Amino acid sequence: MKTTYLLSVLLLGAFAFAGCSTPESRIARSPEVFAQLTPQQQALVKMGQVGVGFDMNAVKLALGEPDRITVRTDSKGQTQTWHYVEAAYYDGAYIYSSGYFGGMGRRSRMGMNAGFAPIPVTLMREFDRFRVDFVNNKVVGISEEMYR
Repeated sequence: MKTTYLLSVLLLGAFAFAGCSTPESRIARSPEVFAQLTPQQQALVKMGQVGVGFDMNAVKLALGEPDRITVRTDSKGQTQTWHYVEAAYYDGAYIYSSGYFGGMGRRSRMGMNAGFAPIPVTLMREFDRFRVDFVNNKVVGISEEMYR
């Protein structure tokens, strides 16, 4: 029984972290794309940041796949916007973003290894953490929304 429980916990942890993608893991999967960047761009990508002039592949290295894409057409042409969405949750005492807590409940006082306390949370709102605007495959604008 104890072994089955331990195995279940380990498998759950493996599934939870399997979807985690970092700039380092994305660079390791696409080293040829990373090698084509300038040293300044490489430094930004390693920090999970993007800059004006980046192409779409460089943005994917830094931030990952977008959650949503919109296209706007006006008299100047088309702009494609990549949205990186987060959510804010409230448990009556604290606000959590989906980026760290995932709305699962308050972290216990014993630290990360102790897991999450079973405190119900409520979705407050979703918001675009980052918006990256492209024209002709190049970044022309970056917006960052801070939740307050």
